[in-house]
Amino acid sequence: MKRILFTLMVVAGVLSCSKKPEQYHPEWTYNSVVYEVNVRQFSPEGSFKGVEAQLPRLKDLGVDILWLMPMYEIGVEERKGTLGSYYAISDYTKVNPEFGTMEDFEQLLKAAHAMGFKVILDWVANQTAPDHVWMREKPADFYERDANGNAIWEYDWTDTRSLNYENQAVWAAQDQAMRFWLEKGVDGFRCDAAGEVPADFWYGILPKMNEDYPDIYLLAEAERDNLANPQETFDANYAWELHHLLNGLAQGSKTVDDLKDYVARDAARFPKEAFRLTFTSNHDENSWSGTEFERQGAAADACAVLCFTLPNSQPMIYTGQEIGLSRRLAFFEKDPITDWSPNEYTAFWKKLVELKHNNPALLAGERGGDIVWWDAPEGWVAFHREVKGNMVIVIASFGQAQPQEAVSAASEADGNRPAGETVAEPFRNLQAAPITMTLNLLGEYTDVFKGTDVTIPAQITLAPGEYMVLVKK
Repeated sequence: MKRILFTLMVVAGVLSCSKKPEQYHPEWTYNSVVYEVNVRQFSPEGSFKGVEAQLPRLKDLGVDILWLMPMYEIGVEERKGTLGSYYAISDYTKVNPEFGTMEDFEQLLKAAHAMGFKVILDWVANQTAPDHVWMREKPADFYERDANGNAIWEYDWTDTRSLNYENQAVWAAQDQAMRFWLEKGVDGFRCDAAGEVPADFWYGILPKMNEDYPDIYLLAEAERDNLANPQETFDANYAWELHHLLNGLAQGSKTVDDLKDYVARDAARFPKEAFRLTFTSNHDENSWSGTEFERQGAAADACAVLCFTLPNSQPMIYTGQEIGLSRRLAFFEKDPITDWSPNEYTAFWKKLVELKHNNPALLAGERGGDIVWWDAPEGWVAFHREVKGNMVIVIASFGQAQPQEAVSAASEADGNRPAGETVAEPFRNLQAAPITMTLNLLGEYTDVFKGTDVTIPAQITLAPGEYMVLVKK
């Protein structure tokens, strides 16, 4: 088992290193939107070139940071499925030949940078494939082992072996491998299972990395306040609790009061400058838990609106969400998206990206506006945020919970989900009748999604799953 390492001298020695003396994050990150690229499923060819061909489409969508799921060489030994997991890596410094050559990757990186994108790689520090090059080249104590000397794995990750972070030679090897890609010009990392690795490791390598590459962006797949020191470690942590809460809010098992309580607790737990990655889907959720339409039903769009507008949020879009992809993507097999034709979902996500870019009140971290909750009907989320005269009002209806039998025959016909998809069963607990609310924050506003003018005071009516975002003129 891993032990937390109390390497206080190492940590103390690097705490004087400052990532950005004048600010907490690179300037380009504060209003940025992350897009997760599933390279294998992104095109029929499933390659770097297939991603490069779609850069103009992603540029039109407006996203800023392209997070490439692991694109390194992966293992063959004990591989799952036909093609294996991206997260069972056999060499950190080689590309997966399934995706092309190193030259193909470098060309994708060059093309993305030329179009103004930042590119981050998915870094998998917790484990490697059983046939990783380190298993042959490094001492036995590079890996965690059982009493019989066998390298072990966690959970059901039988295609991996756990690295031994009691051995600081592992730290040095990870640092060297990450710098290999930084020297090629990548703009940072999304660090997989960052909370599974001792925090001392991250404090042991990231402050110096931030000092040497002060414009990089680092995202932890963790929800740990001890990994939320952006000048030393990570710019952003995952908002996993919010993700599951939004699922529950859409399904009727959570309430608006639960959301308010979460926002207050999160603000108390994390420093204001720490970004929180917010999302309604990602590769794990889509493949194993279901699409956002399965989990959030007709409220999926309203949940996405909250991901773009709640405090400290740095929103993320997963492969296919921008076209309303309504199926789970296979994880270990080829399962490409073949039709990227724009539709109403494309317009919806593009509008959200523009909202994030154009409104200082929605900036992430310490620059964004505080949240001010409104009194609203039961089941309504209503608040505003404001910075230097820029005010954004967000209102979304999640309906009122009532007994299942009272609405068991409710129609599944709604315009907020793909045809043929079933609404998440618990969502049927929500009252279907629209509710009216009076807005009293006086002024002239623009309805972001309708493009119309709104003069407050005004009355608005929303049915469950509907939402409104107003920006003060």
